Amino acid sequence: MDDEESLAVLATRTRDVYERQAAPFDAERPKMLHERAWLARFAALLPEGGTILDLGCGAGDPFPAWFRARGFRVTGVDIAEAMLEIARERCPQGDWRWADMRTLDLGDRFDGIIGWNSFFHLTQDELRTTLPKLVQHLRPGGVLMLTVGPEAGEVDGHVGGERVYHSSLSPAEYEAEMDRMGMEVVAFVMEDPDCDMQTVLLARRRSE
Repeated sequence: MDDEESLAVLATRTRDVYERQAAPFDAERPKMLHERAWLARFAALLPEGGTILDLGCGAGDPFPAWFRARGFRVTGVDIAEAMLEIARERCPQGDWRWADMRTLDLGDRFDGIIGWNSFFHLTQDELRTTLPKLVQHLRPGGVLMLTVGPEAGEVDGHVGGERVYHSSLSPAEYEAEMDRMGMEVVAFVMEDPDCDMQTVLLARRRSE
């Protein structure tokens, strides 16, 4: 199996990996939040008590807990039911839903949507078709924050010792897509040294 074929196979197995690795992933996930500065920047653009959709919410901690502690109403969605089971045990009053962001259709709009370390598990074609679905779930003036790659391509990563698929469009294509969909880029930082070298895209939907 060559690298291209291997990546194509990996792209179909993301859900299975997270189903198997839910408990160890949750146990090993750092709760110190090196992402705090970005979360605060995102939150500062939202109305007080606003609604947030967390794509790939995992086991519900630390991001949903951080937002709830600041008065936001969080809907968490994940493709791995094992992750959601932990989230429901941890926070029974939370709004936890199974959903695949590639076919997202929640019948609601949110003040903010965050896809941190989740959106980049889609193939490049899926990234292109999923972005409009995310924007459709934003209210006018709503805010979108995603972690993406610093350049176009496909690579593999690891979750609990298992390989997982990652991909990204180019920064120029992300910026063009944001503009085409009526989004204004607020910040786009490549490999932020203060955030574990994450590449973060923060954009806001223009008011209708």
